Amino acid sequence: MPIIKTQNLTKIYKDHSVEVHALNGVSLEIEKGEFTAIVGPSGSGKTTLLNIIGGLDNPTEGQVTIGDVDISNLSDNQLIDFRLHNIGFVFQAYNLIPVLSAKENVEFIMLMQNRPKAEMDERAEALLKAVGLEDQMHKRPREMSGGQQQRVAVARALASKPKFVLADEPTANLDSKTALNLLDIMATLNKEEGITFIFSTHDQKVIDRARRIVTLEDGVIVSDVQQDV
Repeated sequence: MPIIKTQNLTKIYKDHSVEVHALNGVSLEIEKGEFTAIVGPSGSGKTTLLNIIGGLDNPTEGQVTIGDVDISNLSDNQLIDFRLHNIGFVFQAYNLIPVLSAKENVEFIMLMQNRPKAEMDERAEALLKAVGLEDQMHKRPREMSGGQQQRVAVARALASKPKFVLADEPTANLDSKTALNLLDIMATLNKEEGITFIFSTHDQKVIDRARRIVTLEDGVIVSDVQQDV
């Protein structure tokens, strides 16, 4: 069974009474352990698709099934709880909490899950070590580089032990060397721990590392290919 299945997703936005079709009948399946890039020009529907898969936006038509749960049928509170326990997010803007340290930012989602303190401590430290930040645990975001903040965001996305991670343009604000380092970390987590990553990206570095490339144009899948990396 795929961990993600979308069926005939359509999304129509209203812009000053003009209808904008962001998605036009997108059907897609993602299996556990994939390292997949969703690509296409600006306005092709990449971010809209990720947001709907992640339950951050609702489709105009169609459904999203994660595991055996049709998230289209969940109430707002059920959806918040489902996201908390099943989906990790990495955004282009790091979205770290400025007054918290790196370790506290990673622990925050586990705090919302009511995990025991000892478990939060152990997992946060292990994840920050996995992304090469064991010496930055007690620094706040403003004391860290953009690349370090994005690595904290990756560690935070994994803290909840999600079924998969959605990464929307995660390298957009990073220089080439830092972006490649971050991609290496995510590729290692994918291969060694079987964590599923789905990217929305323009970045050729991400595309080159992905094992599956889904191309959107005008809200429609025009290509879906596997590649050896």
